[in-house]
Amino acid sequence: MLFEVHMSRTGLSHRFTRAIAREPSRSVINGLRADDRGAPSHEQFVLDHHAYVAALEQAGVTVDVYPALEDFPDSVFVEDAALCFPEGAVILRPGAPSRTGEAEVMHKVLLSYYEDIQRIGEDEGYVDGGDILVTEDAVLVGLSARTNQAGFDTLKQKIARWGYEARAINTPEGVLHFKTDCGLIGPNAVLATYRLSGSPCFAGMTVLEVPRGEEPAANAICVNDTVLLSAGHPKTAMLLRNAGYNVAEIPTQQAALVDGGPSCMSLRFNPVAFNPG
Repeated sequence: MLFEVHMSRTGLSHRFTRAIAREPSRSVINGLRADDRGAPSHEQFVLDHHAYVAALEQAGVTVDVYPALEDFPDSVFVEDAALCFPEGAVILRPGAPSRTGEAEVMHKVLLSYYEDIQRIGEDEGYVDGGDILVTEDAVLVGLSARTNQAGFDTLKQKIARWGYEARAINTPEGVLHFKTDCGLIGPNAVLATYRLSGSPCFAGMTVLEVPRGEEPAANAICVNDTVLLSAGHPKTAMLLRNAGYNVAEIPTQQAALVDGGPSCMSLRFNPVAFNPG
């Protein structure tokens, strides 16, 4: 396959032509969760996932959906296994031991999109994609229970080959991932909970604070000219619309039961033209 050229870094953080997603496995009922609020319904998760993919497509993205992986209950959350740029990709090393094998599977998938693929090795720390927020100016990496300093140091070195700067951020205590509490909603704007809204890591950016009680809505994503927001957060949806954003509300209740949200269910990117042999 030959993929389109996208060499400009303008819009790197929010303008995408392609995305990778993976169908929820039946084993998703055994997915990791910080708080056990019950297992998700596989049937409803599949329906929700289809709505999510449709929202990405409506936003102008070509989505490649891969089959479920029954051996990996959390594999629907493809973002945790890799970080993609126009020039290349980095295969990450998820911090949860049960998810280590997902990185190898993602490596094989990305061979169809990239020639330059870097990897974080076994002795190079660990990094979850849920802790990485790509902005127009820098790659913000939250240090958390799933991403450590060694992993950050390795990632920083690997993306420097393409001219990207990584900055380490302290994820608020008790928060699973950095992007659990924040999400990019425009080229220079973020949605964040009260725990992160005043963080100096967002200096120079517009910050909209999620209304109290709707903290899960912070894990939103900007895809071209649309903000994908978890449904069920009316105050946040109104806040965004009143600020002039085009909002698509998507069902993520099943994903939330296994610590998932809009950002982690797809890898969004603009691959440089590559014709794999």
